Amino acid sequence: MSPTEPHAPTPSSLISTLLKTVKDRIIPLTHQGVSSGSKVFGAAIIDRTSLYPLTVSTNNERISPLLHGEINCIQQFFTVDYPDPSTRPDPRKDCIFFATHEPCSFCLSGITWAGFCEFYYLFTYEDSRDLFGIPYDIEILEEVFRVRGEGNETEEQFRNRPLYNRTNKFFKAKSLADVVGEMRDEEERRKWMVEIERVKELYNSLSETYQEGKKMGATSSSIWK
Repeated sequence: MSPTEPHAPTPSSLISTLLKTVKDRIIPLTHQGVSSGSKVFGAAIIDRTSLYPLTVSTNNERISPLLHGEINCIQQFFTVDYPDPSTRPDPRKDCIFFATHEPCSFCLSGITWAGFCEFYYLFTYEDSRDLFGIPYDIEILEEVFRVRGEGNETEEQFRNRPLYNRTNKFFKAKSLADVVGEMRDEEERRKWMVEIERVKELYNSLSETYQEGKKMGATSSSIWK
């Protein structure tokens, strides 16, 4: 089995849709959760043809440590009651998955098991660690999944090994910056990188609220805060 190659939107239309979804749909939801203990991670499932958000969600670790933004989004997507089951969008053919932050190991598995064959993200693992004070995505992948190879692998080779395969038989993963980097027109690339950075800056206050909530003992079921 390999990821299908369904109709793809243009890079500009894709970036525009995902950034608008962050601004208009994900950030307002995130505002509601961060002060009471939930992290800043959100997700959306987009209809590939219309580019309309089918499901939008954010982290809800106030209730369960398993309710990451991506998992919340997947659960909502599959619990929508369609009168005609044949009209339910197919995750592989009809949908694009988006995560505000590069998915953790748990969410990578959730996206895979749910059947989404491509996903995009705004912030990288390094951003989650350095900008948001949340290092566990990298730490879990390093400590649990990065197994040292046999033979003469050096420490440097071990540490430089990718944390996961962003292109594999189940899915293809790209950051929004990766998508912009593939655009041929330099002016267009510059325009979208400015817009990406502008949207990223909207998360500054969300992160501050989350960190302040941790100090104040905001309610969260997760032990990894």
